[in-house]
Amino acid sequence: MAGRHSFMTYTRAQLDDADRRIEEMFDSGQQLAAALHQAEGYRNFVASLTGLLTAVFVLKGQEDLSKLDTGPRWAVVSLLITGFLALIVASWLGVVAVHGRPGEEFYGEPNRLLDYEAGRTRRIWVLVEWSRWLALTGVLAVAAAVIVTWAAPGK
Repeated sequence: MAGRHSFMTYTRAQLDDADRRIEEMFDSGQQLAAALHQAEGYRNFVASLTGLLTAVFVLKGQEDLSKLDTGPRWAVVSLLITGFLALIVASWLGVVAVHGRPGEEFYGEPNRLLDYEAGRTRRIWVLVEWSRWLALTGVLAVAAAVIVTWAAPGK
């Protein structure tokens, strides 16, 4: 094939169906459902990742940090605090993205519902993005702490 685009011909029914699906994709209710689905996936990912990291650190990290020199010991402690705080906040943001705030009201009239769906979808994307980056930061910080315990000279 010479290019990236294929030149196929479609029936009127196929084009009408594709147009209907595009309109559905831009429907605020569909976008909210998609955002919630993605947020649930990230929340589950952060939860499983936190458990995995905890297991790795417990099994592979140095058990007695007092054997490390002062500089590496404080580096490990700082990295662990940073990592676990980032993972806790990432988990919290995932929960907020999926479940919203308790008592949030949006019922009453169609305009309020549509405004809620559009605003909630935007908030979910923002929360998921922050959760994703915090989870990555947490993972890297905990992994760095483990590496320091392996590589740093002891007393």
